[in-house]
Amino acid sequence: MKSEDKLQRNSQVTIEISRVIHEPTLLTVISYMYVVESADYISLICLTGLMRVNLSTYLAKLEEANYIVIKKGCQGKKPHTTVRLSSQGRDAFRQY
Repeated sequence: MKSEDKLQRNSQVTIEISRVIHEPTLLTVISYMYVVESADYISLICLTGLMRVNLSTYLAKLEEANYIVIKKGCQGKKPHTTVRLSSQGRDAFRQY
């Protein structure tokens, strides 16, 4: 019974990874993040062509899956958001 439970948990993880990364827009974001150390929010908007609110939604999905780390701060008086791929996200992309 234990090996069946372990197999079921492993297949659930694989399905979750595939669903998150397989989405075309998320795949675009994570592919870009894979080749750069980090990117700011404006760069990702330009790269993906997404509107701010849509990008926020997609980044939230990747953050929820622990594939990216979002750092919010300020540059001068303006908000500045930086995104980087987590080690878990990097591993998930390699597996994909």
